[in-house]
Amino acid sequence: MFDPWRSSHVPAPCHADIVLRGGKIYTLDPAQPWAESLAMAGGRLCALGDDTTVNEWIGPDTRVIPLDGRFVMPGLHDMHTHPDLGLAAKYDDSLKIGLEDPTPAQVKQAILDYAAHHPGDGWIHGAYFVRYTFRQAGLTPGREWLDSFMPDRPVAILDRMWGTMMVNSKALALAGIDRHTSDPRNGYMERDPLTREPTGLMIDGAYAMIHAAMPPTPVEVLRKAYQEGLHFQTSRGVTATKYVHVCEQRLAALKQLDDTGQLSLRVEAAISWQDDIFPVKRRWELLCGERHYYASSRLNANAVKFHFDGTVEPRSSFLLTPWETGEDWRGKINLTPEHLRDMLVDMDRRGIRVIAHCTGDGASDLFLDAVATTRRINGPSGVRHQCAHSTILHEDNLVRFAELDVIAEFSPAAWYPSRFTSGARAGYGPERLSRAYNLRGVLDAGGVAVFGTDFPVASIDPWLALETLVTRQNPWESGEERFGTPISLEEAIRVATINGAYAMGLEDETGSLEVGKSADLIVLDHNPFSREVRGNLHRTEVEMSFLQGQPIYDRDLILSNAGLEATWQGRPPSLNS
Repeated sequence: MFDPWRSSHVPAPCHADIVLRGGKIYTLDPAQPWAESLAMAGGRLCALGDDTTVNEWIGPDTRVIPLDGRFVMPGLHDMHTHPDLGLAAKYDDSLKIGLEDPTPAQVKQAILDYAAHHPGDGWIHGAYFVRYTFRQAGLTPGREWLDSFMPDRPVAILDRMWGTMMVNSKALALAGIDRHTSDPRNGYMERDPLTREPTGLMIDGAYAMIHAAMPPTPVEVLRKAYQEGLHFQTSRGVTATKYVHVCEQRLAALKQLDDTGQLSLRVEAAISWQDDIFPVKRRWELLCGERHYYASSRLNANAVKFHFDGTVEPRSSFLLTPWETGEDWRGKINLTPEHLRDMLVDMDRRGIRVIAHCTGDGASDLFLDAVATTRRINGPSGVRHQCAHSTILHEDNLVRFAELDVIAEFSPAAWYPSRFTSGARAGYGPERLSRAYNLRGVLDAGGVAVFGTDFPVASIDPWLALETLVTRQNPWESGEERFGTPISLEEAIRVATINGAYAMGLEDETGSLEVGKSADLIVLDHNPFSREVRGNLHRTEVEMSFLQGQPIYDRDLILSNAGLEATWQGRPPSLNS
C-alpha cells in the first residue's frame, strides 16, 4: 500500500515496488539523457539505467513490466486550466451550444431549444456566443437582441473567451442592475452612450454580479466536473496541473477527490483574488490560513489568480498604445497599480503565488513592474509569480522574466490559425499580432516559459498544445500560415515537464527522471522524435502513467494483468458527450 508520509528516519526500501524494463526512456536529466530501464520504490525512482542496473532492485514482491521498446518520459504539466468551468454544464444541465464559433442564429436556436426542453421561469445560462460572428451578421449582441425572443426568463450566455457575458433585461433586473449601478473595480458594463443604461454585455469581473444572483454551482456538480477532467488529463499524460480560479466549493470538491484517492494529478489550486467569474465568500479566511486545511502531497491552494486585464474581442486587453479604433482607448486594468503592488508584496511574504491574467502588453508591463517592486521590498522570497497567457509582450520585457524569476505562461492550443482564432485575434491589428505569443523570445532571453491549455477557452488535450507550440500551424488543415515563431520538439517537451515543475516550485521533486525524484512518468505508444510533428504529435496515445510511483492510468490493462490497479483504465473519456 502506498505510504506518502515518509519522514527523516524511515528505513530506505531494499527492493523496488515496480520495475519498467527494456524501453527508450527520455529522462530530461542532462547527466543521463537516456536510459533503458527504471525502478520505483516508496514512490521514488531508485534506479535508472540499463537492465543490469535495475536488476539488483528486483525482489520477491517486485512487479516487473516489460516495455518492449516503448517510449517513457516525465509526466506533462498543464499550468492553466479550468475543468470545472468547461464540464460543470454536463452535470447541472445548463446550456451548452457546443460549437466553436456559432452564428447568432445558432445561438438563438440553442436558447429556444433549451427553453422548450426546460419549461418554467428558471435561468438559462451557459456557453458560448462569439462577438465577431455578430459583427459579421450585422447584429449587436446584448439585451435588446436577447429580449427580442426571450424577454420573460433570465438569460446569461458567456462568450468563447470567457471575457464577456451577454444577458437580457430579466437577468439584469434579478441582479438589481440598472443605469445607477456602478461598474465593479475588476470589470465594467457596456452602456448606452446617452442613457447610461447597461446594454447587457458584462465585461470581465462585471459578470460575477450576474453569477451572484444565480444559484451557486453545487459541490457535487463540481466534484463530477473535476473528476472527469482528472480522468481525461491523466489519460493524456498530465501528472501536474494548475486549476486557476477556485472558491470554497471548488476546494471542497477537490478535497473529496483527494480523500477518496481519485486526485490523480498534483494540483495547485489558485484562489480567486476578486470575483472575476463567481463570488468567493470565504476568500479572506482562505488566504489567512484556512487554505492549509486542503493541503496534501497532491493538493495545495497556495496561489491566487485574477484577471488583470481582459480579452481581445471586447477590446479590454490593456495595451501600451491605443487600440486601432481612432480613439485613445487602451483597454482596462482591473486593479490599480497600487492595489497590485501592495497585494503582491503581501502575498509574496505569505508564500502565496500570484497568477495574473495579462493579455495586453500594458498589463504584463505593469505586472512585471509590481514584481520588481516586490523583489526590492521582500528580497528573493523564492515565490515564482506567473504571468498568465502573456499574449502580447513588449520586447524589453522578455529579459525581465529571467531577472525577476517570473513564469511566462502561454496558451498554445489557442494559437493555431483557424476561423475562430483568425477572426477573434484580428482585433489586435497586424503589428501586434506579428509579435504575439512570443514564447521563443522568453526562452532566448533565459526565462522560464510554460504552457496552459486554458480549457474551456481551448482544448484540454496537452498534445494538441504541444504540437501547435512546435509548429504554430493548424494540425488538420494544409497551409503555411503561422502565429508566432516555432520552437523545437525538445524545447517543447522541456516547457511541458521540467519548466512546469519549476513553475510549481517542484523542480527538485518532479519534472525529470532522476534517482531520488518522485516517480512521475508516462509511457507512450510511440517515440515522438521518430515522426514529423505536424499532424502527428496531437495523436500521441498514452498507455500507462505513474504518479509518486503509483499507477494512475492503464489504457490496455497491461498493469492490471501484472496485478497493479490504476486509478483510471481504458480509453480516455469523451468530453463532448
